[in-house]
Amino acid sequence: MLTIGEFARMTHLSVRTLRRYHEAGLLEPARVDPSSGYRYYDPAQIPGAQVIARLRELDVPLADVRQILLTQDPAARAARVAEHLHRLEDQLARTQAAVASLQRLLRPEPAGVAVELRQVPARLVAAVEATVAHADVLAWYAGAMAELDAVVREPVGPVGGLYDNALFTHGRGHVLVHVPISAPVPAVGRVRSVRLPEAELAVAVHAGAHDTIDVTYGELGRWVADHALAVAGPVRETYLAGPRDTPVAAHWRTEIGWPVFRVTGAV
Repeated sequence: MLTIGEFARMTHLSVRTLRRYHEAGLLEPARVDPSSGYRYYDPAQIPGAQVIARLRELDVPLADVRQILLTQDPAARAARVAEHLHRLEDQLARTQAAVASLQRLLRPEPAGVAVELRQVPARLVAAVEATVAHADVLAWYAGAMAELDAVVREPVGPVGGLYDNALFTHGRGHVLVHVPISAPVPAVGRVRSVRLPEAELAVAVHAGAHDTIDVTYGELGRWVADHALAVAGPVRETYLAGPRDTPVAAHWRTEIGWPVFRVTGAV
């Protein structure tokens, strides 16, 4: 038998950590002296302790570590570990996106965004629309696009969306996603044929993942303010290339159209 101090040296786990693992039911000592309370470990417990240490290094919560250790089926155990690794990958991707945004924002002399003023004619689209909470937009969008894909077999242009100002200012607003069509489609489920009105837009293209699209929104908004253009109506997004086209986020291109009209005397 090994004392807790000896076991700590062999596993590189502190005595305090071993006590915490015992209390959490993760690593029970082989024996606890009933009179002194001293904990003793079997050398065969060393690999298990090291497995726990590795899982904790990956920030697996104690409760999840316990479930992994209690799972007898190797495939199910591997699936639990893989699930957590996917969560870590998502967190890493968000961290990298945040770092990229900060680097872009903290440049000494920002290059700015290329903006084009464009007159967009009225357009016939198949659309799904609803009032949606900002936190639910992605899930709602996925469902809406599934319905549109089932109805529109041959779109005549890229997918797009209209996003009401209230979605950003109040966290809930009107959203319309659409697919351009050459002729009206039958009303199926939530899908309807809609004619989008013509609009004058200040247009900029966001390159890359959508996690950093707020930076491009900010640059476009500043351009609008600097050029004395007043905003009217929902923002329009057109997905020139996105997750539906390529899994490589660096290749995504989102066109942001900010509805504007020229103020009298504007340059």
